[in-house]
Amino acid sequence: MRIKEHPILQFERERKITFFYNGKKIEAYEGETIAAALHAAGVKTLSKSLKYLRPRGFFCGIGKCSSCLMRVNGIPDVRTCITLAEDGMVVESQERKELPSADFPNCMVEKKEVDILVVGAGPAGMSAAIEASKAGAKVLLVDENPRLGGQLIKQTHKFFGSKGEKAGVRGIKIAEELQRELDGIEILLNTTVFGYYGEKDTHMLGAANKVENILYEIYAKKVVFACGAQENMLAFPGNDLPGVYGAGGVQTLMNVYGVKPGKRVLMVGAGNVGLIVSYQLLQAGVEVDRVIEALPKIGGYHVHAAKLRRCGVPIFTSHSIKEVYGNGKVEGAIVAEVDKNWKFIEGSEEDVKCDTVCLAVGLTPSTRLLMQAGVEQRFIPEAGGYVAIHDENMETTKQGIYVAGDSSSIEEASTAMLEGKIAGAHASKSLGYGKGIMKEWRIMLEEMRKGPFGEKARKAKERIKEALNEGL
Repeated sequence: MRIKEHPILQFERERKITFFYNGKKIEAYEGETIAAALHAAGVKTLSKSLKYLRPRGFFCGIGKCSSCLMRVNGIPDVRTCITLAEDGMVVESQERKELPSADFPNCMVEKKEVDILVVGAGPAGMSAAIEASKAGAKVLLVDENPRLGGQLIKQTHKFFGSKGEKAGVRGIKIAEELQRELDGIEILLNTTVFGYYGEKDTHMLGAANKVENILYEIYAKKVVFACGAQENMLAFPGNDLPGVYGAGGVQTLMNVYGVKPGKRVLMVGAGNVGLIVSYQLLQAGVEVDRVIEALPKIGGYHVHAAKLRRCGVPIFTSHSIKEVYGNGKVEGAIVAEVDKNWKFIEGSEEDVKCDTVCLAVGLTPSTRLLMQAGVEQRFIPEAGGYVAIHDENMETTKQGIYVAGDSSSIEEASTAMLEGKIAGAHASKSLGYGKGIMKEWRIMLEEMRKGPFGEKARKAKERIKEALNEGL
């Protein structure tokens, strides 16, 4: 299941280690997560549902769902998709909620005081931290994943747009460029911000590093939430079988850890993500049977669709997935044509033999911490769901709290970086650091949202602005 040759990526795996899974030795590499190593070893069932004990497998790959929860060194409910494997580690599957059996050492408590806390080290968060630090502010950047970069570290395709928007540069290279600019900024990885406890003149947040057993009390004058988004799910029989993945989870396995999700894939969704990930699957040596799209037209850039078709991958519009079947794992799927009312057309069903179903059906903004902080939110379909109401400086309805990237509205990484820059620059300027060039970045954002492919994002921001004005 490990990828040995790739046209773009070189997987320079670190020292080989072993850990124990249900008493069996599993080979892994340092820097690899438990779930990725298990998948490479052919273990697809990572957990079971609480009520019916149905098998569940790898899905999101970024710690947003509960499909990968396992008992690790006696500690239950560990998110194995973002927990690095360690030599000699003991990993066990769990079927019911269990109490810890591990002996916990005394937890260290550290207090941190900063000018600006940035939560999330994806394109938006890194950009916010860089701009705030350049202005002279003391910045702390926190992320629950073991690596910096967010979605960028799995994006092997080249960006579109202008030179200022990193056009022609692969996402993985952009991540490297941003990481180099973080020099001098304090960074906490493997650290989850779990709660907001605001005070009158400052913002207090709690965070925990389970790897090093450290609890942090973080006091910040300003906070930028760049928490990203999570994969959407479709409702159909068998949607929880191991072998049904979110598109981002597939990218994580392939492009970060060099592990194939399966041998034959059915892609659901012909937006940019579905088309791009389908091509990346081909690059990894995985067969893509077809791409299906419920809409009557392809939603992504046609240049991506053309690349797939040249490789012999058919794209079926007005088609959707009816069910997935298999004994404990995906063995095939039933797809069918849909009419203008989104109803399946009787007699159009087709049995697609595959071991992997990849869902590229959109994202939902991660806004739970913003909700805890008391920021006003609205449900805006064009933005992907509930989002924080914010102004042109990315500041929310709660003074001193900012939002950027997919947490503010689902868009591309290019816009996320610009929003992060604006949030970081304005937050630092409000504290008396630097001057900022927010106007120039706002103009760039407006330009990027022009045209038919920017219509959805443009409408989302217009509705956010309307909601803000209603509250004034």
